[in-house]
Amino acid sequence: QDSPLKAVQMLWVNLIMDTFASLALATEPPTEALLLRKPYGRNKPLISRTMMKNILGHAVYQLTLIFTLLFVGEQLTPTRRSAEPMCWNAL
Repeated sequence: QDSPLKAVQMLWVNLIMDTFASLALATEPPTEALLLRKPYGRNKPLISRTMMKNILGHAVYQLTLIFTLLFVGEQLTPTRRSAEPMCWNAL
């Protein structure tokens, strides 16, 4: 059975995924309070209430923008071209 990804492709995927993770971890400098705080418990949720609000708010914003461009985009452009390229560019 042949693998869907070759070895070099797997290395590129791993490099890209690790790069984003390391950038996310490197953006917040360690403070004394952060280093001294106790670890979160096993029963604590991975995504906090504030994070969930931000995720849902951003999803609503993106969906509103994409659907606006998809359904009203032709009227917004002076050339009246198809709005599909605008939707892909907005992603």
